[in-house]
Amino acid sequence: MGRFREHHAFLVTQILAHLDYLDELIATVSGQVEVAIAPFADELARLDTIPGINQRTAEAVIAEIGVDMTVFPSARHLASWAGLCPGNNESAGKHRPAHARKGNRWLRSALTEAALAGAVRSKKGALAARYRRVMPHRGHKKAVVAVAHAILVTAYHLLARQVTYSDPGADYYERRHADRVRQRAVQTLERQGYRVSLEPAA
Repeated sequence: MGRFREHHAFLVTQILAHLDYLDELIATVSGQVEVAIAPFADELARLDTIPGINQRTAEAVIAEIGVDMTVFPSARHLASWAGLCPGNNESAGKHRPAHARKGNRWLRSALTEAALAGAVRSKKGALAARYRRVMPHRGHKKAVVAVAHAILVTAYHLLARQVTYSDPGADYYERRHADRVRQRAVQTLERQGYRVSLEPAA
């Protein structure tokens, strides 16, 4: 068995002192953050309603994008700026997903953590359904990025409209996909000269 000698005690004392210093420094910085973020209490509360977003994540989002969404023409522009809007490559008529663009790494990191907490570790809601929809086809990492993108788009609309989050349900993306398929079919027929009127089947 090893022996705890005097130099071991000295090293442990220094390590504990350093930990105490770091705790004090964290408390000091946290106090400054609270002062700086205080004017945006309403926006923090709105973002905090998104699954996976806690107060620290909401603070990081506001620190990086602000609260005035008029600086971004649309949610797509914000997602592209953040590097959470992958493009598409097309070759010989085949679409191939491109890698997500480089963007704000601090925002991407915060949203990735939120995606892991709000979707991967959850079994309920639209964000969890988004992850389950993407993961089998594109893998875990890209599914997490897809959820992070959805969280950022949601944050944009909450801040722009000054509302809180209301989960659209686990079937939201299936319903949206069905709507897009129907819309594309109608547009195809209209381009061919048909007048289309849709009625639900009996």
